[in-house]
Amino acid sequence: MADRALPAPRTPDPRDGPILRWGVLAPGQIARDFVDALLAHTGQRVVAVGSRSLERARAFAEPRDIERAYGSYEELVADPGVEVVYVASPHTEHASMALLAIAAGKHVLVEKPMAVTAAEAQTIVDASRAAGVFAMEAMWTRYLPQTDVIRQLLEGGALGRVRVVTADFGSASTADRASRIFDPRLAGGALLDLGIYPVSWAVFAMGLPVSVHATGQLSASGVDEQSAMVLTGQDGAQSLLSTGLLARTPSTATLAGTRASVEVHSPFWAPSGLDVHGLGSTPLSWRDPSGLVGREGMVHEAVALARYVSEGRDESPLHSLDDTVAIMAILDEARRQLGYTAIGSSA
Repeated sequence: MADRALPAPRTPDPRDGPILRWGVLAPGQIARDFVDALLAHTGQRVVAVGSRSLERARAFAEPRDIERAYGSYEELVADPGVEVVYVASPHTEHASMALLAIAAGKHVLVEKPMAVTAAEAQTIVDASRAAGVFAMEAMWTRYLPQTDVIRQLLEGGALGRVRVVTADFGSASTADRASRIFDPRLAGGALLDLGIYPVSWAVFAMGLPVSVHATGQLSASGVDEQSAMVLTGQDGAQSLLSTGLLARTPSTATLAGTRASVEVHSPFWAPSGLDVHGLGSTPLSWRDPSGLVGREGMVHEAVALARYVSEGRDESPLHSLDDTVAIMAILDEARRQLGYTAIGSSA
């Protein structure tokens, strides 16, 4: 087989394209990483932040020159200068905050997982569609340049029929056992925090499964602390996935087709690179040239959202709202099989 070049990613430069005015709900660590990345690497404007504590909102806003700080979520979504709201709260508050913003006529980017159950995620989807606003889960891996390279290989048939997909994301948690991550009432556990990345990758690579098999163990508090999943596709393809809070795993992903295979470098969920085997006499490699590291890669989802809104779309063409709900249903089923019986919900 003659060597062939890998396709170039079609991902726009984060500094190009339309600019939106963003408001941020719940200024915690993920919000800090998201906003700092936007301010450093895009032209997007963050104009307001809202918290239950005005002091906390001001502490977030002032060093970043954010114009307005609010001591309630209601004040932020009522701000006429905010076009899109980034929901960065703990999982159990995602639905209530997203619904609040949607009711105020704002577009929303909701941190993953969009909600704590598929049914709860569906309430967000239904509300956004009824209101005619844009809604998207912040599954930022779908918008990375490396993902678009793979997307083009899949679309063009270069890899053949997908047969086996793998992905892992595990960490050795140092959190106190009394923290949110180990509290079932606050939607703790590995699957929602980490496992959603391998599951989303599998659905991207293989499509929605027809069966889900999960095994693992629960913590003393009752949350999933380690699990493995096998997802089987409609044509018999299989995804082998793992996640957990007990050990740091390689965080790599692979896709094996009948013609060629892809190995995504660690961490597969952030800007990295990939190698393709089978398209030539030697492996073909691609490395992310942007210099973005870790969560800085979240800028791609933000500029994609701005572009979609400017195009008049109401959801992402790369990660539909129906897929978001379906992925939540996979996680629901995995938790059910593990015996996880308590899950927080505020909707």
